[in-house]
Amino acid sequence: MRLYQCDCQSAASQTFSPLAELLPERTAPELLYLEAKWCSLLSFGMTLDLLQEVLPIGEDLNVTTLRNNLHQVAERMEGELGEERGQFVECVAERPESNVIPPPKPPLAVGLDGAYVHAASRSDRQEGWFEVIVGKSINAADEGRYVASVHTYDQKPKRRLYEALKAHGLEADQPVSFFSDGEDTLHRLQMYLSPQSEYILDWFHITMRLTGMGQMRKGMAGTEEAALAAAVEKDLESLKWHLWNGNVDPALRLVDGLKTMLAGEGISAERQKLLRAVREFGNYIAANQACIPDYGDRYRNHERISTAFTESAVNQLVSRRMVKQQQMHWTERGAHLLLQVRVQVMNGDLRQTFSRWYPGMKAAEEPLALVA
Repeated sequence: MRLYQCDCQSAASQTFSPLAELLPERTAPELLYLEAKWCSLLSFGMTLDLLQEVLPIGEDLNVTTLRNNLHQVAERMEGELGEERGQFVECVAERPESNVIPPPKPPLAVGLDGAYVHAASRSDRQEGWFEVIVGKSINAADEGRYVASVHTYDQKPKRRLYEALKAHGLEADQPVSFFSDGEDTLHRLQMYLSPQSEYILDWFHITMRLTGMGQMRKGMAGTEEAALAAAVEKDLESLKWHLWNGNVDPALRLVDGLKTMLAGEGISAERQKLLRAVREFGNYIAANQACIPDYGDRYRNHERISTAFTESAVNQLVSRRMVKQQQMHWTERGAHLLLQVRVQVMNGDLRQTFSRWYPGMKAAEEPLALVA
C-alpha cells in the first residue's frame, strides 16, 4: 500500500509506503534462511526450482532475487567482522600464584591452500581464473572448521582467519601448527595470529615437485645423456632424503650440484626443462627453509606433515559448488560472498546466526551439509 504525499510536503516522491518503513526487509527470515542455505549448496537455478516445488511462492521469485538475497545475508556477516589488524598476538595474562595453572590445550592444526574458479569477463579483463583461499582447522578431537575468501577482494583476511580460530576455541597460550605450500599470500596470512605458532611447509608440495623432476629425468634416460640421467636420479633421491630429515643446507648444496651438472651449451630440450625445474626448486626451498622441519621425526611421532586434510575443504567449499560440473563464471565479489554463507553452513553456524539476527527464529543445531 502506498499513500500520496500532501501538497504541502516538498518530497522527492509523490507517494510513500509506511509499511516499507516499518518492515524494510521484503523477505521473511525463515524464507531468507532457506534461500541462503540452499543457494550456498546448490546452483541458483536449482534452488529456484526447489523453492517453487515445495513452497507456495509466486512467480515473482527469480534467480536474480535469490542472488541478491544471498549477498544481503553475506554482507551482513561481513559487517559483523571486527577491524583488520596486522597482528593478533596478545600477551598471556599473568595468573596469581595461588591459582593452579591449567594444562595447555592440545594444539590446533591449520591448513591453508588455494583453489581457482572461473572469472566472469569484464571490460578491463579477459575471461580467466582467480584464486580462492581455503582454510581448515583441526583440533585434537579431529573436529574441523572451515574458512574461505577471495584474497584479491577480501579487506579483512587476517581478521577472518583469527575469528575462525577463536570460534574453534583458540586460546592465547595454545599451540597452533600452520601448514601451507609456501606461497607468499598464504605465508603472510598466517603470520602473527598466535604467539605459540609454528609454520610448516607442506610435505606433499615438496614431493610433488621432486616427482615432477624425476619424470623429467626419465626423458633423458633413452638418449646419449643416459649416464647423466642416472647421476641425476641418485642426487634427487638424496635430495628427498635430506629434506625428509630436515637437513636444508645439504639439500641446497645438492641443488647447486645438480645445476652445475645439468648446465652447459647446446643441451637438449629435456635437459633444459629439468635444469629450469631444479633452479625453481632451489629457490622454493631457500625461500621456505625456516618452515622445513624434520618431517621424519614428526611422522614417527604421529604428527601432521601435510595439508592433506585441507584438500577435502577445497573440494567441499569450492570444487563442488563452483567448479565441478558448474559452467557459471564468477565475479570476485560474488564468489567471496557466497563462500561466507557456505562456510557458515559447513560449520553448522548459519541457523544460530539467523536466530541471533531474528530472535523469533528457533535456534537448532545444523548437521554439516555435504550435498553440492
